[in-house]
Amino acid sequence: MDFGSIILMLVVLFVLAVAGSRIFTRFGLPGLIGEIIVGVIIANLVIGDWSFLGMLDIDMGSDPSQNYDVLTLFAELGVVFLLFSIGLETKAKELLSIGKAATTVATIGVLVPLVAGFALMIAYDGNIHHALFLGAALVATSVGITARVIKDMKVLDTKEARIIIGAAVIDDVEGMVILAIVVGMTTYGEMSASNISLIAVEALAFVAVSIAAALWVVPKIYEYLKKRKESRRAENKRSDPGINALILAIVVCLGFSWVADMIGLAAIIGAFLGGMLLAEYAQEWNLGEKIEPITTLFISFFFLNVGMKVDIWSLTSVSAALLAAVVILIAIATKYFGCSIGAWLGDRSLSKESRNIIGFGMVPRGEVGIIVAAIGLATGAISSELYGAVIIMAVATTIIAPPLFAWAFSKKYPHCKMA
Repeated sequence: MDFGSIILMLVVLFVLAVAGSRIFTRFGLPGLIGEIIVGVIIANLVIGDWSFLGMLDIDMGSDPSQNYDVLTLFAELGVVFLLFSIGLETKAKELLSIGKAATTVATIGVLVPLVAGFALMIAYDGNIHHALFLGAALVATSVGITARVIKDMKVLDTKEARIIIGAAVIDDVEGMVILAIVVGMTTYGEMSASNISLIAVEALAFVAVSIAAALWVVPKIYEYLKKRKESRRAENKRSDPGINALILAIVVCLGFSWVADMIGLAAIIGAFLGGMLLAEYAQEWNLGEKIEPITTLFISFFFLNVGMKVDIWSLTSVSAALLAAVVILIAIATKYFGCSIGAWLGDRSLSKESRNIIGFGMVPRGEVGIIVAAIGLATGAISSELYGAVIIMAVATTIIAPPLFAWAFSKKYPHCKMA
């Protein structure tokens, strides 16, 4: 391992990401857009035999270099810690209070894009595998994108933000079940009802057990530790150093992410649920401030990596460009209208402004769409043309949605601006 080369790569990429973020923030746009665009430039900047990726020894091919492996690890840790920090500010009681609305938003927001994506590819080339994978790629919202905007605007305490976060968790659970079914059908031709049921039960059980633990188990552990500390103090014994809150937070974050990954869910779902487990006491233990520097470091690499997966030359074909444009339009329209309708059905008290916020907040696909595309390409289930269209869609929705989301929020809450 060339340690010096890895360090140089990380330093250069981090500085460029921060610069891109600052530039866009100065214009009132989400900094993450700047980070993504910097990633696109880095990946596509080629002059003769020289390339930016080559200079940093980043090979993103089928046999990736060690530098890219490290970059990918940093990127994945970034979104994990971001979702954990959001979980720290989302108490289980509050999440349950908007359960009906969040479930309705997620479910309708999954069904509409799934059906639309499937129908588009059946009409386009009639390939059932292409249709299944495009439908799956359009399903899951990238909660990491919206969560970043929510955090930057400091609006996590609003009803709309809680519905979006809750819906995104349910959305990803449903999306992963759909992806597992699609992979099974394309790989083996079919998937048994028992396997499908097992995946669904594991996912729902993980969420339910996490919420139950946050409501009943963690408070009992907290009370026990509190009484133990008070008892030792009353007995004039040396003060018990207790548990290091930051270490506990990191263990819970990574532990829950690992469990989620083991049962076939996205690791970010486990990270969010792990944060929610500690949310009731996060302010008392000052966990948000302690975890923020870690999140700030890693999350920039995540958004850079999203941009670096874009090959702008894949749009040189007219048919590929048209397909990508149609997929982008369908991705935005189906998620916006599906989730807006879901919000209206789930909570009739929500205003039009609130429904707009929720609709735009659920639009980004980000890393989720990219993951689905990568699986489809690796299994030979989709063409390179469709793969390029899905990647462009994922990045386009990631870039387009945050400004619309921030605008919708500022319409209802004029005091809320991007940080």
